[in-house]
Amino acid sequence: MKFLITNDDGIDSKGLYALAQVVTELGFEAVVAAPSKNMSGVSASLMPFDDHDRVAVEEVEIPDLEGIQSFSVGAPPALIVMLSMLGGFGEPPDMVASGVNLGPNTGRSTLFSGTIAAVKTAARFDRSGIAVSINYHPSVDTYEHWETAKEMTAQPIQWLTSAPKSTMLNLNIPNKPVKEVLGFLQADLAHIGRVQTVITSKDSTGIDIELEPCNDPVHEGTDSALLEKGYATATTLEPFKEADVDLPTEKWG
Repeated sequence: MKFLITNDDGIDSKGLYALAQVVTELGFEAVVAAPSKNMSGVSASLMPFDDHDRVAVEEVEIPDLEGIQSFSVGAPPALIVMLSMLGGFGEPPDMVASGVNLGPNTGRSTLFSGTIAAVKTAARFDRSGIAVSINYHPSVDTYEHWETAKEMTAQPIQWLTSAPKSTMLNLNIPNKPVKEVLGFLQADLAHIGRVQTVITSKDSTGIDIELEPCNDPVHEGTDSALLEKGYATATTLEPFKEADVDLPTEKWG
């Protein structure tokens, strides 16, 4: 079974390497294809970086991923997944693993996540995918616990390989030693995420923005609430579904 490993943090991310390592340590084949630069928050963009009709691709050697074919790609993760399904990086993969994202992907903010968009795109091609993130906040954390993410992702990856096709699994892992994690819990999406965009200043030529932790209260039992308590969370997502709304189309002509 072949996995595509991608992310939205870029080809230089240690989280990407951690995810590729756990996949291969489980005995699966892996190919790495990730953006050539950080593309956090691009959602499901399909726009190449430099040329609308050509995607720049460079095969690279990554010391931490010896023996794993790896590509630096001038495209966001959703487009990378699409290209992989079309044979852009060899035989199309059977599964997609996206991450490990440096920062949580919880609540409704998953709408904007390039990490999540990768597995949504996989579902479009009837492939299952797993998105993995650690609850890292640069304003308070000084160390990334990639080993915790690796250890806690192994069993969900194994589960995914026998799950129904187009399954989308979103994991959020506490950024702490594995012995301090309280365990895994299935969780609903919170109504908000745990980071938010704020305007820091503006003038006639532009607006300055930055991300900061969101401290608004969240509902008990949701992914955001459980993650903050020290649990790892697992949430299955629906790929494509219309809203259950009766429209008055007979009045629209």
